[in-house]
Amino acid sequence: MVRENEVAVEPPEATDAGLVFIGRIRTPWTSRMETPRQGRHDGPTCTLEVSEPWTAALRGIERFARLEVLYWLDRSRRDLVLQSPASNGEVHGTFSLRSPVRPNPIGTSIVVLERVEGSRVHVRGLDCLDGTPLLDIKPDRTLFKPIAPPQKGDFETAKS
Repeated sequence: MVRENEVAVEPPEATDAGLVFIGRIRTPWTSRMETPRQGRHDGPTCTLEVSEPWTAALRGIERFARLEVLYWLDRSRRDLVLQSPASNGEVHGTFSLRSPVRPNPIGTSIVVLERVEGSRVHVRGLDCLDGTPLLDIKPDRTLFKPIAPPQKGDFETAKS
């Protein structure tokens, strides 16, 4: 449904970006109307179910208190360029919103790591539907210190 003042476009034909789903996300939410708009770190525990052959990639993840989770919002429309999320007639460009309606519906959340049990990563702070495809898991960038040696770009600053 397109709300008043929203604008939908005919998106170009999709091309394969080569994305691979590494698993599925289990949450208590089966309806968009029940799903929180932003995840809460004191919200319910959700589970990242990582599939083979990717489970070995979880090694060492327990060292981080927070993770960044990227997921594919597979049930979102992809054609709106202007949206009215409050249904009040005020219009916003898609790129100025965190709406799941986007040309490439990639969701991202910073979550609190609760525990790891084999191929299951239990977290708090998600805001997606049960069964959402999992794209990637990374340490929260504010907690991560690069392991590789520094390179030239690491020292570049803005030139005034």
